[in-house]
Amino acid sequence: MDINALNASSSSLVSSTTGTNSTTAEASQDRFLKLLVAQLNNQDPMNPMDNAQMTSQLAQINTVSGIQTLNDTMKSMATQIAALQSLQGSSTIGHEVLTEGSTLSITDGVGKGSFDLSGTADAVKVEVRTAGGTLLGTVDMGALSTGRQAFTWDASKYTNSGDLTFKVTATNNGTAVTTTALERNKVVSVSNENNVLNLQLQNGDSVAYSAVKAIL
Repeated sequence: MDINALNASSSSLVSSTTGTNSTTAEASQDRFLKLLVAQLNNQDPMNPMDNAQMTSQLAQINTVSGIQTLNDTMKSMATQIAALQSLQGSSTIGHEVLTEGSTLSITDGVGKGSFDLSGTADAVKVEVRTAGGTLLGTVDMGALSTGRQAFTWDASKYTNSGDLTFKVTATNNGTAVTTTALERNKVVSVSNENNVLNLQLQNGDSVAYSAVKAIL
């Protein structure tokens, strides 16, 4: 067996090891060492194995072994993190959460919503509309500082079905201030799919836990 044959065998071994999950690092090392011993036993005394090539092959098999061990460790960590996320997510069941959206939450005749202000505003107004765009009322909130704000609207006189939406307009010295609408929804259950924690909401929507802005 010459050095070229060993190189071909070890290259094939590395390719097989990295491409097949069922091939373990230990089995790869065992096969490699057997090939190496076979070559040493059958090498030409007048033309012994090149030390540099042997060292390169040993480094190559060690790299493959390290990658396999790292992959196994990362998979184990991902499983543990998913379990912790599910446990953490279960604590949100029954609570309301804030997510990006402009649907108005109505409970016992009171409409509730929130929004984020990117800067200080001297005039903030919230418009409540039907899904078709009809204006039902406004909430004048005056001057507000940067950050998260909440508002309520008397919805006791609204008896029609269908979701209501809200739009926030904010200005400072006549210049528009960016706002982000946040809707309130109650969490009814949680699920974990492909290590991604999702919350099922009372309105039928499903959102990723990472999309939750606040738990109320």
